[in-house]
Amino acid sequence: MRISWDPAKSLANERKHGVSFDEAQALFTSGVDYLEIFDDAHSDDEDRFIAIGPIRRGLVLVAWTERDEDVVRIISARWASPAERKLFIDHMEPGT
Repeated sequence: MRISWDPAKSLANERKHGVSFDEAQALFTSGVDYLEIFDDAHSDDEDRFIAIGPIRRGLVLVAWTERDEDVVRIISARWASPAERKLFIDHMEPGT
């Protein structure tokens, strides 16, 4: 799997949210389990997904799409909110 993104958007994202796309790509390449949700609200033009999971500095939420087979395009990344943290924990530990 390849990971791609717009460098200018990554820089703007890092300034706004404190997470670069380079750092966020670890969510997909580290082999650690993450929660993946289809983003119906933002999938009018293309299928978009939300991934919530751990990277080195904490729990991150990454919005992404797959434009070509086996190429993940990062759209945005930010630190997970408390509600998103709960979703992830519930995913990792069913029944809690």
